[in-house]
Amino acid sequence: MLKEIDSLKRTIFNLKTQDSSLIADTDYRIGSLFRKETAYTDSAYFYYHKAEKIYRNIGNDYKLALTIYGISVILKNEKDFIGSEVASFEAISLLEPLYETESVMVTKSYIYNNLGIVFKELEQFEESIEYHKKALELKSVLKVQASIDASKNNLANTYKKNQQYNLALSYYSEILANKNLKNERPLVYALVLDNYAHTLYLSNNLEKLPGLYHKALKVSDSLAKDGYNSIIINRHLAEYYHDNNRNLDSSRYYAYRTKDIAQKYYTDDLLKSYLLLSEIVEDSLAIEYYNSYIKLSDSLYKNERNIRNKFARIRFETSQKEQENIQLTKERMWLFIISVVIVIASILLYLVITQRNNNVELRFMQTQQETNEEIYNLMLSQNESIEEARTLEKKRISEELHDGVLGRLFGTRLSLDSLNMNNSEEAIKSRGSYINELKIIEDEIRKVSHELNTDFVSGSGYIDIIKTLVETQTQVYEYEAHLEYDEGISWDDVNNKKKIHIYRIIQETLHNIYKHAGATQVNISLKSKNNVICLTINDNGSGYDVDKAKAGIGLKNMNSRIKDINGTLEISSIRMQGTTVIIEVPIL
Repeated sequence: MLKEIDSLKRTIFNLKTQDSSLIADTDYRIGSLFRKETAYTDSAYFYYHKAEKIYRNIGNDYKLALTIYGISVILKNEKDFIGSEVASFEAISLLEPLYETESVMVTKSYIYNNLGIVFKELEQFEESIEYHKKALELKSVLKVQASIDASKNNLANTYKKNQQYNLALSYYSEILANKNLKNERPLVYALVLDNYAHTLYLSNNLEKLPGLYHKALKVSDSLAKDGYNSIIINRHLAEYYHDNNRNLDSSRYYAYRTKDIAQKYYTDDLLKSYLLLSEIVEDSLAIEYYNSYIKLSDSLYKNERNIRNKFARIRFETSQKEQENIQLTKERMWLFIISVVIVIASILLYLVITQRNNNVELRFMQTQQETNEEIYNLMLSQNESIEEARTLEKKRISEELHDGVLGRLFGTRLSLDSLNMNNSEEAIKSRGSYINELKIIEDEIRKVSHELNTDFVSGSGYIDIIKTLVETQTQVYEYEAHLEYDEGISWDDVNNKKKIHIYRIIQETLHNIYKHAGATQVNISLKSKNNVICLTINDNGSGYDVDKAKAGIGLKNMNSRIKDINGTLEISSIRMQGTTVIIEVPIL
């Protein structure tokens, strides 16, 4: 038990800055452990009192009632019956407003039982019987047979002390009617059987005596080596054999046995054994035991008084300490308030400075973004001008070839054809050779003219910009990048805003891959499907948890750009396998 108490004390130390309820629960458990040992009654009271104060402060009425009930039991055991009565009624008043759960009913039954015992000791038998019946009523609802039998035994004890022997015998008989009692709860069986036999003795019904006493004693002795539970049975046997001088030797035997066992515990049982021996033994020994009776009685009385004084000191010292704690709490509260004010002021100052710096940085970024977009627009405009000039030049060369060189060659062929009227075999062969050669030249020039007049680079200017971006970035970031694109995308139908945003998204993604992924391979795909541009970028980098990752300014900018052009953004990633970014943007 002491090891368990030390463990609970360490728990309290560790809980000093945590939940008050947990501290109170631990104090209550320590008090309950000490209560089981009569030598530690003051310690039990101390920890119960500590738990009581906390439960009052936090307003936990149920646990407060449990704790006060524990205190009432301690007071009863120390024969402060009035104090135990007051504490029991306070515990009941705390439970009355609560919803009647099983736990509340069990606790009420315990308190009623304690009140029944207290009133019996005060010889207020009607009140004792009333509260024992209340306890029995609650226990009957709960249907716990062991608890029901305990209440019946206590009720029968009250009837016995009030000399209502028939009622006492009826309740004892109800308990003993359980045929399994001896096997299931032999100690209860021995105590109830002894009470039943003692009631028969008091009512002068001696037919079954001393057999029932011996039967109870045999069971009790078989259960405990120290014989504590057999003290009362031995005393009853000594009284029985002493009555009317039935058997004085047996009476002295059981009286001495009672004393020998009770001496180990130094309680009321020992006191009663001294008084019994003073009545049984011879004169000189009788005086000696009577003197021992008086001395022990005074010692027990002083001990009870000292324990009650300890209880009073505990209450006083606790109250005094509470006052000191209140003062200390006030001082700490002011110190806390001042500290909080300083901390809040520092945080506000830091936030103001940080916000100001962020605003400057944001304005710079906005200006930089606007400048970048202007540069890109200029690049696009310059590229369009170059493409337009290239187209005009191709058209001019085509017209020149078609209308100039091809026309003259065609005229020459006609002239040669007209000269072909010379029928000499050699002339015919020579002219035919020239004519065929001119046809070949004519076909080749026509082919060149046709190819030059075809706008085969139409729309390729934007892709060239993307290629340049990818090549430049990969050289700087030192990873391999592969660009795959759909040549069927009509970039002329895509407005400049969407082109700019797609360009910026690719640029930001490549930057993020370099900064966070540590990839060595990047694949970029630009495809068109159902008038939707699908941009896919994946890498073989470290990956990350998309759900848990905090969105940085780069990702926020990407989302903002996608929203601005009515697109969609999807990011998927697997740790150590890479990340894939999929963006879909409508062409129109």
